[in-house]
Amino acid sequence: MSHTVEKVAERVIALMHDDLSRQLTIDDMARTAMFSKFHFSRIFQKATGVTPARFLAALRLQRAKHLLVSTSMTVADISIQVGYTSVGTFSYRFSRSVGLSPTTYRRLGGFTPQVPVMDHAGPGSATGSVSGAIRSSASHGSTLIFAGLFPDRIPEGRPVRCTILRGPGRLRLDRVPEGEWYLLAHSVAGDDPEDALAKPEPACVGSVGPLVVRRGVVTHSRDLRLSPTRSIDPPVLLALLDIRRAAMHGQHGPELAGLAA
Repeated sequence: MSHTVEKVAERVIALMHDDLSRQLTIDDMARTAMFSKFHFSRIFQKATGVTPARFLAALRLQRAKHLLVSTSMTVADISIQVGYTSVGTFSYRFSRSVGLSPTTYRRLGGFTPQVPVMDHAGPGSATGSVSGAIRSSASHGSTLIFAGLFPDRIPEGRPVRCTILRGPGRLRLDRVPEGEWYLLAHSVAGDDPEDALAKPEPACVGSVGPLVVRRGVVTHSRDLRLSPTRSIDPPVLLALLDIRRAAMHGQHGPELAGLAA
């Protein structure tokens, strides 16, 4: 990816951050990028993996997550501050993307006790497997890594399958429904698992895909490399899994993976 493409995306993302309550249009963004809106949309998606509208929507929900756990603002006031004119629409979209309602997310301090998967793989359904490895550009020590298969490049809603790793390494996800999925992963920095997962945002992210899964076939993914989160990376909207207690008791591998199933 060219440096120019990244800079264009960064400039528009900065505009989004300036005022998330503002109703930005694609024309506003294209003017900031100094391109036609059609060319701008193409290069923004090349840089981030998602459309400008999807990225802006994700930033709004990311900001709402932060406000819910760091302020005493009402859900209605937060919805207005992040650009929603209807608190009902905000609550619906937050719940769909984060996996918890705004009030439950606040009550749980930004964590979820489990990450339910999509119920696509019932008895007799066509499923395959995904095998691969997660690598890292930095030392992670005992840091926990969440990895899941999602319909697109934004980790939101329910994954079709997911697991937890204690640091980079091999992974395999079975009973994956047929289709095209993105393998998305994030880690949270810190030497102590409880301190690590107390951070509000993942420290490193990575993605691979789309991966085509077919019945009875093991799909071998290229290595997913975790790198420090950049401004052009789509936000992780999924509520962080509360596996601190399990980590403190020295669980790993299948035990941690079971918490996310």
